[in-house]
Amino acid sequence: MEIQLQITSRNIHLSDAIRSEIQKKAEKLDKFYDRIIRCRVVVESPHRHHHQGKLYNVNIDMTIPGGELVVKRKAHEDLYVAIRDSFNAARRKLEDFARRQRGDVKQHEEMPHARISSLFPELGYGFLTTRDNHEIYFHENSILNRKFDNLTLGMEVRFVEEEGEKGPQASTVTIL
Repeated sequence: MEIQLQITSRNIHLSDAIRSEIQKKAEKLDKFYDRIIRCRVVVESPHRHHHQGKLYNVNIDMTIPGGELVVKRKAHEDLYVAIRDSFNAARRKLEDFARRQRGDVKQHEEMPHARISSLFPELGYGFLTTRDNHEIYFHENSILNRKFDNLTLGMEVRFVEEEGEKGPQASTVTIL
């Protein structure tokens, strides 16, 4: 970490053992992502509830290049469990951030676009023409968000192409 760890407590006194545990967990975060600029840990004990014992919240706010990651977990009766759960969540957020930064996150391809070029309503099918002028067959059952009878020539659609018995066909057609 480039900046010291900041530990704050609200409505609770933190022993040296608790502070040491938080310090140890924060140092482990640095192994998952070594460019943490700032890490602020807030340990609080909300007011006592009538039906439950004392609860502890551990919130973590990390500043990293290009953003800020905040971890807020559900309160827990055991302070050590609350610390462990919050730092585990922080580690997962850092790992996800690092994966996105490296480009390891899988990007889904956008569905191709086409226009409806011919319709045969009495037979329940039609043809799409792609931007590179390929014709693709589609059946009325492949239309997702409209009724086949409401389609018109020239409507723009997105589609999923698959190989049919007689050539390419659209298995899913979404009207834009």
